[in-house]
Amino acid sequence: MNRNNEHLINITHMPLSANNPNRSSWLYVNKNSDFPIQNIPFGVFLTKDDIITIGTRIGDTAIDLGALHQLGYFDGIPLTDDIFLQDTLNDFIADGRKTWRLVRNRIAEIFDAENPILKNNTAHKETILFRLDEIEMKLPIYIGDYTDFYASKEHATNVGTMFRDPDNALLPNWLHMPVGYHGRSSSIITTHRPIHRPQGQTMPEGAKKPVFGPSKLVDFELEMAFVTTDANELGEPIPIHEAEEYIFGLVLFNDWSARDIQKWEYVPLGPFLGKNFASSMSPWIVTLDALEPFRVESPKQDPKPLDYLQISGKHSYDINLEVGIIPKGSKETTVCKSNFKYMYWNMAQQLAHHTVNGCPVNSGDMMGSGTISGPTEDSYGSMLELAWKGTKPLKMKDGTERKFINDYDTVVMRGYCENEDVRIGFGQLKTQLLPVFNPKKK
Repeated sequence: MNRNNEHLINITHMPLSANNPNRSSWLYVNKNSDFPIQNIPFGVFLTKDDIITIGTRIGDTAIDLGALHQLGYFDGIPLTDDIFLQDTLNDFIADGRKTWRLVRNRIAEIFDAENPILKNNTAHKETILFRLDEIEMKLPIYIGDYTDFYASKEHATNVGTMFRDPDNALLPNWLHMPVGYHGRSSSIITTHRPIHRPQGQTMPEGAKKPVFGPSKLVDFELEMAFVTTDANELGEPIPIHEAEEYIFGLVLFNDWSARDIQKWEYVPLGPFLGKNFASSMSPWIVTLDALEPFRVESPKQDPKPLDYLQISGKHSYDINLEVGIIPKGSKETTVCKSNFKYMYWNMAQQLAHHTVNGCPVNSGDMMGSGTISGPTEDSYGSMLELAWKGTKPLKMKDGTERKFINDYDTVVMRGYCENEDVRIGFGQLKTQLLPVFNPKKK
């Protein structure tokens, strides 16, 4: 058994000193930065010396946690010698929330403006600190399993209205459980890695038989995804009030879709080639601890969920989200502004439902929220909705129009939380869509 009540009680009483809004860093941080000293996200990067390491970021400075650990800055925290010298965060995540919190609190102490120890050690700083242009961000986790939910009521209603009828937009089960499916983890990539327009079978309007060719309706989906730690054994459900203890953090997530391939294939078994060609995630994982000041209540659920899905209090987060499209050689046009707090089913409910049948969840597993659409037309989280199945094209700054994503368009996603004291963000997630893959002839 991974879980025990003593562990949960210990975590509840552990201080979250890294979140102190009055703390400032001796590293320079722009006032609009997503990465103040109160954030301390985790990622994996390649250094200028071609060394791969686990790191964090304050302002525009990347911090090599492997070097920091080797130089003794984590003394007193029970960590293995090689915990930060790996090419994924999986083992660190598997250490559990107590370790994450101890490490994050210690990093905040080391880089506090009042702490001179590393600040005044030039040799150590040269080993530990990097400019962003000296590093290359990598996929931060090995993703064994990936689940995608369908948990935004506005999105599900919009899609149901388009493809069925407004009176039956939501299927009968939707208001009773977080609907989801298991996706393909091998095609999850991080920022700046381009993807190719997928090919597959489609059934053109009025045709008698399917055709094969490039998807004509490639779409983004504005999502967030959470990353889990080792949580349970086969057969063991995670009770809803413990679920958040097994969530490491969140990333921005673009779950690419080929709508025409998807429409032809998804009955009777659901998404397959229309979804598995690519999903993009932002490279820095922002911990649930860092997001603590931005907790909000989820939308009211009616009808009341079954007992195993019932939870009270604030279990969603006020995260501002936006999507932009950059046509090749042109300026960015913002096409969507949404918020994570619109999600009907929250993360605790998703994880409790995922495991209620005894499905085990492992370190580095990823759970996508599903498209996050808000209540207004400019807050819809996909081109399918924004251009309403192609009937309302969006105008770009360069005068061109978009019903879906064109070749060489770059889709940019951003997310941040902000209150009077602090801004905690996710940076940005950028992906360019290239034409259909063309194998080079030897």
